[in-house]
Amino acid sequence: KEKFIAQSKKLLYTIIKPDKAYIILDNLRYTHRVFGDFLLGKTIDSLIIGIICFIFMIILDMPYAILLAVIVGVTNIIPYFGPIIGAVPCAFLVLLVSPAKFLTFVIFIIILQQFDGNILGPKILGNNIGLQSFWVLFAIVVFGGLFGFAGMLFGVPLFAIIYSFINGVCSRRLAVCELPLSTDEYKKIDYIDPITNKPVYYKKIKKSSK
Repeated sequence: KEKFIAQSKKLLYTIIKPDKAYIILDNLRYTHRVFGDFLLGKTIDSLIIGIICFIFMIILDMPYAILLAVIVGVTNIIPYFGPIIGAVPCAFLVLLVSPAKFLTFVIFIIILQQFDGNILGPKILGNNIGLQSFWVLFAIVVFGGLFGFAGMLFGVPLFAIIYSFINGVCSRRLAVCELPLSTDEYKKIDYIDPITNKPVYYKKIKKSSK
């Protein structure tokens, strides 16, 4: 692996200028980190959820405890929609076999997924993806619609890489133009003066109007 990486770097620096090669290598390192951290984190998270589910299935004397725990754990890998995808067939199976335990199972799954979404998941994954909740949901819907289950699974880290690449291009372009890099700064800016190429803020407009 190390030799292959070294050969790739050698080839890259042979055909591309060092400054451009650095940008490419930096993006490749980021891609490796995002995919690695996301997949490892979600695997550990889903494994823990599956074990917790199995333990409580045994305690609650649910039918097909192992099968239900495996389904819940595996589908939990998919952000947001995973718990729903796993819970629906499991709840239907419980309803067919033991209707009296159906409501108990549904309540337990809701509590389990709240625990995963608000406590366990953030502790394990942290903010490695670097995306807001809206963009995570957007990535799952778009890539899931295009590529199905694989798109729902890999869509989030893939979109995070695309988002980071676009953000990097914008930041470099803004730095060349000597414009603010922070997104929050543009909440205060009304427009960029085409003559001076400087931002004009809302407060300055109000003062000048007086």
